[in-house]
Amino acid sequence: MSPIRLRATALASAALAIVLAATGCEDGRPIDGKNGSDRASGNGSLRWKKCSAPTAAQGGDGKAPGRAWECATLPVPLDYARPDGEKIDLALIRLKAQDASRRIGSLVFNFGGPGGSGVATLPGFADSYEKLRGRYDLVSFDPRGVGESAGVRCQSDAELDAAAQLDMTPDDDAELRTALASNKAYVDACRRNAAKVLPHVTTTNTARDLDRLRAALGDAKLHYFGISYGTELGGVYAHLFPKKVGRAVLDAVVDPTQDPLRGGLGQTKGFQLALGNYLKDCASQGAAGCPTQDRITDLLKQLDVKPLPTSQGGRRLTQDEAVNGIAAALYSKDTWKYLTVGLQEAMGKGTGDTLLLLFDSLAGRNPDGRYSNLQAANRAISCADAEQRYSVDDVKANLAEFRKASPVFGESAAWSLLGCADWPVKGQWKAPDVRAEGAAPIVVIGNTGDPATPYEGARKMARQLGEGVGIEVTYRGEGHGAYNSGNACMTRAVDAYLLDGKVPAVGTSCS
Repeated sequence: MSPIRLRATALASAALAIVLAATGCEDGRPIDGKNGSDRASGNGSLRWKKCSAPTAAQGGDGKAPGRAWECATLPVPLDYARPDGEKIDLALIRLKAQDASRRIGSLVFNFGGPGGSGVATLPGFADSYEKLRGRYDLVSFDPRGVGESAGVRCQSDAELDAAAQLDMTPDDDAELRTALASNKAYVDACRRNAAKVLPHVTTTNTARDLDRLRAALGDAKLHYFGISYGTELGGVYAHLFPKKVGRAVLDAVVDPTQDPLRGGLGQTKGFQLALGNYLKDCASQGAAGCPTQDRITDLLKQLDVKPLPTSQGGRRLTQDEAVNGIAAALYSKDTWKYLTVGLQEAMGKGTGDTLLLLFDSLAGRNPDGRYSNLQAANRAISCADAEQRYSVDDVKANLAEFRKASPVFGESAAWSLLGCADWPVKGQWKAPDVRAEGAAPIVVIGNTGDPATPYEGARKMARQLGEGVGIEVTYRGEGHGAYNSGNACMTRAVDAYLLDGKVPAVGTSCS
């Protein structure tokens, strides 16, 4: 029931950049075939043109990417049961390979969410993939229901701001009624404003879109880099189209075996682990005013009674915004310093500006007060996928376990289970099927300190993909994901696979 479900996303650190202005590893074995044997000409059916600035729905900052970037749209069926019926256009972006003579094909990225705009995100991360660009076109897209791809819209910016000020972790019957009414108002708005697309924004349909994109790009196989929720999408694609899998990397892996309740509990433990690591790191540096968990929980109790003032147009920092602001800063070790500033500000000065900015980064709220459609798409896709619908009784029955998992994040995560209550569309599965017998090897990377996608999920994904398909690689570090951590060992392992076809050896570990 919190405004932001603690779902897996790779976008928080990128948003923070806007808002808040290595060791050795083992070599691997060669993949089947010679280097570049599956090169594609790139002569697809798409009409590329100069990119405009990303829109507000995509979370754009008003700036267009550079001249080298190209954009296009790809028509796909709204309903795959009626492939010749109504179409929607998927928004695409591309940066062409530097060495056309050695080009392997396109490398398609999904950065997570669900609900993240690839069109807005890829240019901000492109420097991290510069070496890969030597032999790949870098490509991303807004998945269906996201950004400019028939993006789901529910409430207005003003309504989202107002909802964020409510207490979504009710302590009594009156607060529970208010929270339930707020949730119902949101669901009703989604039904009213996006009824046509809500049944069709499943991950399965997005995987089908991926195969249409592969064909339109002119690639015989899909070369893919999925991060966070993008790993679930990659697993579902591999299940549906195992023979079309090229070189694929799944980084910051969603556990495909868990239902939303178990997944939410696991994620709660992951954020608690990351918070503990942050607190230890701060204390080890001997910095003055390092927070403690007791002080954080005391702050949250105070916020439950009296939100803190901010300098942002009369907005106040609520308990739920603070919880999610803390979570946002744990996505990357680089943003721990902002968490220290925010907590010191709240505890020492009695103001909530920095924590509110951190919350905004996770909520998809731009500094000008406009929201992307991240929240709406996140909920719409999640509820279209999962068939489970949890009740107040379910939350109360599991609340103690969530609180035990984390005194900071547990309560908010438990109440967020009501996000799909009364949703107008039935969910598709209990858990996604990612079995991919016959697919090429897929590199599956787990990070031992990952808050949003706990490390155990990588092993389960690798096992579900199947023997010889899921190749598990371990990164012993902090933050959400591994490749963009800057760890030289991890970079070498992934680059050797994607560029030269060398599959990492079993047991490869970087730290």
